[in-house]
Amino acid sequence: MKHMRNLHLMMASTAFLTLAGPALALDGTDMMKKLNAATSAGGTVITFEKAEADGDTVTATGVQVGSSSLPGDTLKIGDLIFEGVEEIEGGGYHAKTVSFPDIDISQEEGRFSANEIQITGLTIPANATGDTLNDILLYETVSTGPIALNIKGKDVLAIDSIESNLERQDGGFAYDANVAGLKADLSRVEDSNAKEAIEKLGLTTLDGTVTMKGIWEIESGKVAVDEYAFDFKNVGRLNFAVDFSGYTLGFIKSLQEAVKTAEANPNKEEANQATGLAMLGLMQQLTINSASIRFDDASITKKALDYAGSQQGVTGDQLAQSLKGLVPMMMALDGPKSLTISAAPEKPVPVPMIIGAAMGAPNTIPSVLGVKVTAND
Repeated sequence: MKHMRNLHLMMASTAFLTLAGPALALDGTDMMKKLNAATSAGGTVITFEKAEADGDTVTATGVQVGSSSLPGDTLKIGDLIFEGVEEIEGGGYHAKTVSFPDIDISQEEGRFSANEIQITGLTIPANATGDTLNDILLYETVSTGPIALNIKGKDVLAIDSIESNLERQDGGFAYDANVAGLKADLSRVEDSNAKEAIEKLGLTTLDGTVTMKGIWEIESGKVAVDEYAFDFKNVGRLNFAVDFSGYTLGFIKSLQEAVKTAEANPNKEEANQATGLAMLGLMQQLTINSASIRFDDASITKKALDYAGSQQGVTGDQLAQSLKGLVPMMMALDGPKSLTISAAPEKPVPVPMIIGAAMGAPNTIPSVLGVKVTAND
């Protein structure tokens, strides 16, 4: 009898596992459809031929990416491999890594390539409504290896690597991004005036980095970009910082809906007008808390003064002296190191108020925003 009971238990267990197996298997097609639904909210359309699961790996073949505003114009990606995939509560999915094939596209006299593209910690929502954090597409890291744009056999733009990180925190996110080894060749610029300026300023080639970091508080919609910097050798470092509120999930959803409405309207002139009115209405939800622009010189200022002076028939020093007489803040031209223009209003300023001041009384903007200029600090 004991052996019979054991046999019955074994048979029951086998039946359970047999029945449970298919239910626990990943549905790659469902995952890809939900990924497309999540990206479509921002205007990006993803199509695929098939998506098959093997354990916790999903391989999507024949993947193409397009834009809802440019129907029929797509970029062929190829096969995407999602590893460490699991279905999460509510019907969404989480993938530890998403690997892309290397991209190499040639068209007419141009060629674009991007290698080692990968996403880690991708979360695909079950319902991409955008109402809560659980309803939007999220990632932990997006990275690439070398990227190059080649025109007529010569690289005009090259990047060593790109990395963007998104860290979820209580009530929001911290994010940062880095574009390393950015090189641009401006020697092929054809406009004669622009070409002369580029050569005089020593800008035929640019070599540097782009960095960005900040936070986003979801409930208040506060976005604080502490750093958005362009740092180039023998030029300088230009950094933008801004702190504003009102960029909530509701704001983003309204913005996406306005764009979709415009795209669906065959009358483009009417669509553009409607979009403009919608944007103006949305802007009323945003307020500026502070902002700044800072430039740290690395030899470009002297070259710029010399070039600008030559266009007016004077030396760079003479031009600097005349500017100092007109604008006291330009006293730093005697020994240029840094220049910072900051806006720190006593209380947050609604964006429509800034727009109104710019259109009606531009001279009042400094007082509205509490603008301050400092040099060589």
